Amino acid sequence: MSNNDRSVYRRSDGKWANKKDSASKASSVHDTQKDAAKAAKKNLNNQGGGELKIMGRDGKIRSKDTISPGNDPFPPRDKEH
Repeated sequence: MSNNDRSVYRRSDGKWANKKDSASKASSVHDTQKDAAKAAKKNLNNQGGGELKIMGRDGKIRSKDTISPGNDPFPPRDKEH
């Protein structure tokens, strides 16, 4: 587990949170899961990469993605997205 790993999850108020796994509070809160995931990817890209976990409405991990730091000219082919 990297210090930069992040999770996107649904809060009890129905909003979607983008939270660094080692933090106590969410970095940002969004109306949609898509917006929260986009913000989390941007954070990870800026902070040197890490693992992004996206939770579904049921709280179970729906998707995992490793975000590389910076702009990779030859990224591996991602078969999930």
